[in-house]
Amino acid sequence: MKAEVILDTEYRPADDEPFMNDRQVEYFRNKLTEWKDTLLADTRETIEVMQEGTRNIPDVADRASEETDRALELRTRDRQRKLVSKIDAALRRLEEGSFGYCDETGEPISLKRLDARPIATLSLEAQETHERKEKVHRDS
Repeated sequence: MKAEVILDTEYRPADDEPFMNDRQVEYFRNKLTEWKDTLLADTRETIEVMQEGTRNIPDVADRASEETDRALELRTRDRQRKLVSKIDAALRRLEEGSFGYCDETGEPISLKRLDARPIATLSLEAQETHERKEKVHRDS
């Protein structure tokens, strides 16, 4: 069993330390878990608001506006649900030891990219290549 790693609140992963050492793993685990917790709290709040029921709004334009707001909120929550599943996948990769490595090349993903987008599975170069191929395929 691994010893628990306690991080200083000011800690940020640095390029001059071994890639995905215990401190970096703990940093990203905390970052992903906090992100997931925030998303789930937002989802619970949305569910509570929607369970309060719809108001009886006599004005058709006001009712339509409220329904549009609700639809937008549901689309947002659906995107967040998909994001939570990506966060869960990143947490699994952390446990398996494959987090931070590009799915295409197997090379480490830059720490700056991981800090900005901890669910990233491709290095910046591989992501750009993927997007170029996608654009070419979409445009043909």
